[in-house]
Amino acid sequence: MTETLDQYSLIAVYSAMAVYAIAFILFTIDLSRRSVAASEVREAREAAGAGAGAGASAAVASAGSAPTVTAVLDRADLVADPGPAPVRRSPRYVNAALALAVLGFALHLVGDVLRGIAAARVPWANMYEFSLTATLIIMGVFLVAQFWQDLRFVGAYVTGFVVLALGIATVDFYVTVIPLPDALGRSPVWLVIHVLVAILSVGFFALGAALSVAQLLRSRREHGGLQHARYLDTIPDASRLETLAYRVIVIGFVTWTFTLIAGAIWANAAWGRPWGWDTKEVWTFIIWVVYAGYIHARATRGWRGSRASWLAIIGFAAVVFNFSIVNVFFKGLHAYSGL
Repeated sequence: MTETLDQYSLIAVYSAMAVYAIAFILFTIDLSRRSVAASEVREAREAAGAGAGAGASAAVASAGSAPTVTAVLDRADLVADPGPAPVRRSPRYVNAALALAVLGFALHLVGDVLRGIAAARVPWANMYEFSLTATLIIMGVFLVAQFWQDLRFVGAYVTGFVVLALGIATVDFYVTVIPLPDALGRSPVWLVIHVLVAILSVGFFALGAALSVAQLLRSRREHGGLQHARYLDTIPDASRLETLAYRVIVIGFVTWTFTLIAGAIWANAAWGRPWGWDTKEVWTFIIWVVYAGYIHARATRGWRGSRASWLAIIGFAAVVFNFSIVNVFFKGLHAYSGL
């Protein structure tokens, strides 16, 4: 029965990966369509500006030999910047992509739940299960965030990352259902609380990193770079993206702080000491320091903008390093990868 449920779980996960991959393609097509729409708006603005300039010259010529202030002001409305114009989107693609992301999430959830039922415990006791649940939470945070802000422009990043992470998990990290190690089984309540809160933190950090990448690209575009990436003109400006990333990361930082504290309490219950400079403990603290530095840098006016965004990206890179390299290549009391 356990093996059967595990096989059904794998089928659901593979199905979710296929649906996520299609969603990724549609989100990418939407970005391409945004570039086309932005180009059309830009060309329309340039044509309107040229027509307004010609009209102003004609008005000056008809007024007499010398241009008067009144004549110039009369045509100012035509030559002024028309302001932000609405950019036509491709709702068919982006709405279909979002719907597929929801469908993929549902299949992903089924796969995760079936793995938990097969193991008769929470599904995050080894690297495969943690990958399964963490990617589920990352996608869930992205989807729930749509009720707060329209963040579909980072859909390609989120779905692409989730497909890649699930692919690595199913190929390199998969293990059959095994009993819990003694240290994890001693405090099942802390296994639920500590690891679940850590996974929630990863979800917020991943979304914050996506927004920070978008902020870096948008900032470069605003400063005259990335001339061919016209789709960047259709997303919020760099300042707004920075603010959104900061708000998301602050939530992740709060939950990661709880993860650090809960881990110390659990370590004391399992091993008789709250802190032992184990590799996993050290890296958990390093991640906390990086994000604390990010929040401090963001609060300091001189470190706003791209430099703060780079810190957010470095923080998420540290999270990925902690999960992958530390779990696989560093041995210690937290060696629960199952590999």
